[in-house]
This record gives sequence, structure tokens and C-alpha cells, in this order.
Amino acid sequence: MSYDFKSAKEMLALCGEHGISISEVMLRREMELGGESRETLLEQVDERLRVMDASTNRGLDEPVKSMGGLIGGEAKKVRELDKSKVICGSTLHKAIEGALSVAETNASMGVIVAAPTAGSAGVVPAALLSVYGDTDITLDALRMGLVNAGAIGYLVTRNGSVAGAEAGCQAEVGAASAMAASALTEMLGGTPEECCAAASIAISNLLGLVCDPVRGLVEVPCQTRNTIGVSSAFTAAELALAGISLPVPLDEMIDIMTDVGHTLPDALRETGKGGCACAPSLCAGLSGIRHLL
Repeated sequence: MSYDFKSAKEMLALCGEHGISISEVMLRREMELGGESRETLLEQVDERLRVMDASTNRGLDEPVKSMGGLIGGEAKKVRELDKSKVICGSTLHKAIEGALSVAETNASMGVIVAAPTAGSAGVVPAALLSVYGDTDITLDALRMGLVNAGAIGYLVTRNGSVAGAEAGCQAEVGAASAMAASALTEMLGGTPEECCAAASIAISNLLGLVCDPVRGLVEVPCQTRNTIGVSSAFTAAELALAGISLPVPLDEMIDIMTDVGHTLPDALRETGKGGCACAPSLCAGLSGIRHLL
């Protein structure tokens, strides 16, 4: 019996046929196609979780300026915010800290896990680890949550895009938000159908998000967009767990996202020719090279 799947519809069919979760289908698929044991695959998951955990804390423990000098220290500032001014709730507040920290780690040449890209690497670890730390979710559930996220990332990559240069930031942060939303839904006891609903909602929330890195660096506005991806994932998971879904299946939403991305003008797809990348205050001193862009 093959556990390979090429769409969310096929993935859900396997879940229903065998009475198992999305993460279990994905794990069996990897065992089948890669020939590795469950133990080996879970060891790889644990290694990624260790790197994720370190990157969500690095910016809090030792803030450092990015290579481009545009960001650095933001995660620590959020942690030190007067608690009377925290309106997002403790868990989401921690997730915001973590997402900022990962982006800072990436921009200062630290070690991260691209999930699915470097530019969106803060969303999945910040979401999963903050919820894990604030609930009674087991370590095994966290592990399988990351495997679940991998299944959604695989579907978006296979049938759409996770490249900002091809489909805008919606393909990067949008995909990461969908991965986190589905993973959180499973970690909190949601069904495979609810996981896919959460992923679809998360993507729809960020449709049309442009890719406009200032000075061509993965710093601004990339860092704060990771926090939006986390916030969207939390919202989408909570909606799905409440039984709310879009009438648009995940497979169709991935197609829609890709189509929207392809209609974005080149100026808004990682070329540095539009959006925040053209902010006068951030382009000062760059006039001599702008004609080359």
C-alpha cells in the first residue's frame, strides 16, 4: 500500500482510509520513499527542533545587528515590553518574540531551519514552540506537528510555489503560515480535515502579499512579516478547531495563491523595484546604484 500523495485530496483520502493523522501519513510516505526508519526520521525531526529552538531564543539572549544593519534587537524589545501593554496574550506574544528572533538570527548569519524558506523561517518554529511551551502538549505531539507542517509545505511546493521571486511574499510567509496553522490544529487535537481548513484559511488571509525586500536583504519588511504569519496561523487554527472553514479546499487555495502570485508585477516579486524597497527614507544614498536595478 503506497502512502505517496500529490494533493491534499489524496492525503486526506489516505488519512480516512487508515484512520491516521496527516503527520502519520507524511511520516509513512517518507519511510516508504526514502527507505529510512521511523527512528531515523524522528531523530532528524528532533535535530530540526533543536535548531529551531535555538534560533527562537538567540535574538532574546544575545541581540546582534544584521549584516545589512537594518534589524537587530527587536525580539528583546518585545520581550521587555511592559506587560500592561501586551494585548496579544501570553502565547502569541512569545510567538512574536520567537519569530523576530529567528529573522534576526538569519540576517546575522546564524543557523536556522528554512521552513519553507529563510525569509519565512520564523513562522513555524515560533508558532509551534510557543504553543508547546504554554500547554500540556507532549514532545511527541510537537514532533508530529512539525511533520504535519512538512506535509503542507510539500503540497505548496509541489503544486504551487514558496519562492518570493516567483509568487511574492504570500508564497513564503503565506506557505509558512499555512504550515504552522495545520500543525497547530493537529497538535491541539484537530482532524485532518480541520488541519487543511486551517491551512487554506491561512493562505487566504495573506493572498497578494508582495515581496519587496529593502536593499535586496532579507531584513525589512521580512522580519515583521514573520510575525504576521504567526498571527495568521494562530487565527486560522483557532477558527478551524471551532469548526469554521472556507468553501475553498486547500488544493484550490494553493492554485489560487499561485495564480495571484503570477499576476503580481515584477516590481513586487523580490526585484527591489517596488513596495517598501522603494521607500525614499531607506533608499537614501543608493541613487548611484538604482539605475542598475
